[in-house]
Formats: sequence, C-alpha cells, structure tokens
Amino acid sequence: MAKISVVGSGSWGSALSVCLATNGNDVTLWSRNEETTKLLNETRVNTRYLPDVVMPNNIIFTSEISKCTDAEIIILATPSHTIREVCKKLSPSVKSSQIIMCISKGFDEDTNQVLCDVIKEEIPNSVVAVMSGPSHAEEVSKGLPTTNVIACEDIKVAQFIQGIVISPDFRVYASDDVLGVELGGSLKNIIALASGISDGLGYGDNTKAALMTRGMAEIIRLGVAMGAKFETFSGLSGIGDLIVTCTSIHSRNRRAGILIGQGKTVEEAQREVNMVVEGVKATKCAYKLAKKYGVEMPITNELYKVIYENLPPKECVSSLMCREMKDETEKSYIFGE
Repeated sequence: MAKISVVGSGSWGSALSVCLATNGNDVTLWSRNEETTKLLNETRVNTRYLPDVVMPNNIIFTSEISKCTDAEIIILATPSHTIREVCKKLSPSVKSSQIIMCISKGFDEDTNQVLCDVIKEEIPNSVVAVMSGPSHAEEVSKGLPTTNVIACEDIKVAQFIQGIVISPDFRVYASDDVLGVELGGSLKNIIALASGISDGLGYGDNTKAALMTRGMAEIIRLGVAMGAKFETFSGLSGIGDLIVTCTSIHSRNRRAGILIGQGKTVEEAQREVNMVVEGVKATKCAYKLAKKYGVEMPITNELYKVIYENLPPKECVSSLMCREMKDETEKSYIFGE
C-alpha cells in the first residue's frame, strides 16, 4: 500500500480519496478552505459534493499544502484554472522525480496548454502522469464498477501507479500517450455542453447521436494534429468518457448545456450548476487551438458563438445542418477532407 496525497477536495478528488483509502492506501486530502477541512475532520462527510458518503478513517484532512509533498504520489484534483497556482505552491517542497498525477480535465486558459505541460513547466523535476476516463465521482465514491486509464511517458511509471490504484471496483489501464489521454478528457466537455444544449432545445436522440459522433471526429482531428495517438481516442479517455459525459445526469457540462438550451445565459447556467463547468473554457481554448493547427471543428466553432458571441443556439444548429455536402469515407470523416 502507498502514501498518497490528493490536492483538491471537490467531488472527484474526494471520491478518488475514498476509493484509494478503501483500497488500503494512506491518503491525505487537501482543501484550500480551512472551514471545509474543519468540517471534514468533524464529520468525515463532504456535505457539498458527496453528502451520502462517510470517508474512511485512513484519510487525513489538511489545509496545509506542504503536508502533501511527503507522499509516493501527489494527485492534482483542483479545477483547471487553479493548477498553475497550486503547482507554484507545491514546487518548493517537491522532491526530485516526484510522481504527480493530474486528474483534472481542461486547459490553461491563458496559454491554451494542456495541464500536464503546465505541471512540467512549474515543477520541472517531477514525473508527470494523467488519469482519465468515464468516472463520475458520485458512482466512484459508492464503489460502483468503474474503469479509467493512467498515462505517463514512462510506461513503467504508469504501470506502477496502476498497481496502486487498481481495485475490484476501480479497474485502470496503462498508456504512454499522455497528450491523447488528457485531450480526450478535456475536449469531450465541449461536446457534452453541446449535447446538453440539444436536450434543452427539446431535440431527440438522433441529434445527440450525431453530435457525439461528429464531435468525436473533431476531438480526434485536433488530437492527432497536436501529436496524440489516433487509437487513444477509441479507448476509455476518448469515446468512453464522451459517452458518459454526454448522457449522464451527473454531468455538470450536460446540465449547464440543458439550461443554456432552455434560455438561460451561460453565467446563469454556471451559477445554477454551482460547480466548475470545464466545457465553457475548453471551448475557447479548442477554438484557438483549431485555428493554430489548421483543423476543422464546426461543432466547437458554433458552440463558441453561443458562449462568447451570444448567438442563439438554434441558429448554430441551422449552420451545422446546412453546411456543404460531405462524404463519410474513413479519411474524410476524421481529417475533414
């Protein structure tokens, strides 16, 4: 068993802490909010995110980030926009070759970097890994069977983490495609947001299936252009995560999309969901990356217009449906030729 620190006490950080502790590991869970830490120590229940789950006794709660560096693995579970700040705080006390695994999904909005690149930049002496896949916190915390993939450029490190994290309820696979795993987990939030808007507009299963299928083509197109492996997107961090995020009642991106489709503003939708909706910022980053790499992402482009240019969603649907005719050969389907 291992000593593991989880930095971030939101829904996913808390759920994975429960999973790891149940598996016999010693876990330290950090929260930036001292009041949250006090409440966790008193009740062992994360009342905001996992109110029905009592957290095991082998989880230590702290608001002192320096107490997180004395661990075999440091897991980053804070929202994407805080990853750089958290890394700056961790950096002075992180030992050389420290394994840092990011489970957050998103981009650095200021630079359009994937989060692992941010970690490498801020903590250059670390060994960086990422874990992603279809894994809603509400289900993981209750021990419902779930599968994920862990990626590291050094596959032996990915396999080392795999051996620590895996359990009868939480099966993980290993990969060396860090970029592909991270992009799959981040870009699918865009398509989930669009799928939610479709639901909010009252469209049916046909529409959602089209969005998911053509959305995956966009994800692959950008991912391959950036250097990720094509086959990664057919796995858990690609199509697996896309399916669950576009269809589940637990998906905050889908829920926000439903509200937007029903007429709420983006700001109103995010306030009502009351959790970080990563798809909003991811849309802006993907929009810029598509231009940088010269790839076609029509769904992302239209969603950008809804979020950042206040275009009515129905107008964007018309734009997508009335695009020029295309063939769906394998090559054109993926690369937009």
